[in-house]
Amino acid sequence: MDMRSLHLAGAPPSGSNADVSVLFDINGVADSTPPWFDRGAAFLGEYGLIGLLGVLLVVCWWRARGRTGAVPVVTALLWGPLAAALALLANMPIRAIVERPRPFREHEGLEVLLPGTTGYSFVSDHTSVAMALAVGIFMASRRYGLAALALALLEALSRVYLGVHYPSDVVGGIALGTSVALLLAPAATAGLMPLVRRAPAWLVGDPEAADADPDREPATGPGAVPTPRTESLERGGGGRDGDELAA
Repeated sequence: MDMRSLHLAGAPPSGSNADVSVLFDINGVADSTPPWFDRGAAFLGEYGLIGLLGVLLVVCWWRARGRTGAVPVVTALLWGPLAAALALLANMPIRAIVERPRPFREHEGLEVLLPGTTGYSFVSDHTSVAMALAVGIFMASRRYGLAALALALLEALSRVYLGVHYPSDVVGGIALGTSVALLLAPAATAGLMPLVRRAPAWLVGDPEAADADPDREPATGPGAVPTPRTESLERGGGGRDGDELAA
């Protein structure tokens, strides 16, 4: 019986056997990858993918400002980073209660590509932040949102590949980031919308024109999440297409 089998057979309570098995399957790919790939994966998993989400958010904002329906779009984009910060705060007591060690402290044989990682493992902060940002972007634009969700899922996968999280850690991060971003969105966007309407012109463009879309159906219910319908960002105006901005 090899070392991996021994560790799977004696997996501690901090990870179920299936959890550990999937961890080794994903992390084991690093055994056959070149060093440059692992260095790139470590950078992307620690900084790069969340940075790309930030770039995507800025691009979405830049192309929306000044166009019809820009106010609810900018509101959703502002909510994304705020939701990410709230997800981090919500995770602090979760980590303190669960106190789950990092997988490389419990199982030998892992390829740990971020050896300096500290703190508890459940829930993954990186995944929570990535998902909250992605949901905020998706609320503003379906096209940009789908790209953001793909980046967030890649972030989750990278944390397991790097050997610093169990699969269940990143699943918990997906659930936490998504829940915070969606459940608090009605109240948050209702509070942010008046501030965005009064924001400087550089943030929204012309707030009066941007929020004066006669074709947009108003959100219903107290604190309902806005459902913007705007001109195509890709065409630069002149009619809607299948990629209209929507919550």
